[in-house]
Amino acid sequence: MYNQYWGQQCAPQYCPPQAFPTQYDPGLISPTKQFVSTNLFNTEVSHIHPSHNTTVNRQMITHKHYFPHTESVVNLCNEQHIICGVPYNPCCPPIRPFGCFF
Repeated sequence: MYNQYWGQQCAPQYCPPQAFPTQYDPGLISPTKQFVSTNLFNTEVSHIHPSHNTTVNRQMITHKHYFPHTESVVNLCNEQHIICGVPYNPCCPPIRPFGCFF
């Protein structure tokens, strides 16, 4: 604003602000994120194959023919570790490289 009498500019005068009632827009709802939790319950089934030995003691002359026999046990355990991606943490969103939009 310019003062016409003195050729100087006047300082602006500020009016108090007017407060209008708050306006409310409808809420924005994102699509529901679904998480699947899988519970695995292991069940063990016992297969029982009973056997029985009967010993008969007799006194007699016996011709014995020996065929020595031994037994051994081999226990094998195989494992695999396969990494199929990165584990998802629902608490921390993944960092997307620049320019990647989903």
